[in-house]
Amino acid sequence: MKATVISLSGFMGCGKSTVGAILRDKYALPLVDLDTLIETSTGSAIPEIFSSLGEGGFREIEYNCLRDFLEDDAHPSPIILSLGGGTLTYAPSRALINECTLRIYFRASLDTLLSNLQGRESGRPMLEGEGTLRDRISSLLERRMALYEGEGVHIIDTDGLSFDDIALKVMDIITEAGEGGILPNRIY
Repeated sequence: MKATVISLSGFMGCGKSTVGAILRDKYALPLVDLDTLIETSTGSAIPEIFSSLGEGGFREIEYNCLRDFLEDDAHPSPIILSLGGGTLTYAPSRALINECTLRIYFRASLDTLLSNLQGRESGRPMLEGEGTLRDRISSLLERRMALYEGEGVHIIDTDGLSFDDIALKVMDIITEAGEGGILPNRIY
């Protein structure tokens, strides 16, 4: 039987990795970070992959790692999968995630993302470029918003919540899904 995979999606700095670690440590849920999976399988850091292959090459590698992970039936169930901030921008990855996972979107305001990312831009190739950090985040967020909020996603508004509070909301979604009473596109 295929494992239930709960994918955490959202913009860089919204708390996917931190909340994933809380779910692992506090609730004993297995956690896989897609970026770590990519780095392990390629032997290269994400910025190195972007530098040598560009975003398109990186997205293909990301898709292949994602596909291989989701096709592996040996995972415990449920299992948490923390996605990269841009994973959903690649149509094949987005289709696979929407088809094979229970997707939860951590929706954060521009101000929250800016606060969480300020001084932490290093190693995030998509935040490099001209203009202020606020402008770069705003531009990317505007382009990605419709992908994050697509059909079948469960949305957690994270502004003003602690990471523990967000983890608790994820657990509520997992519980509701297990009881068969969950409705997609619900905001928590």
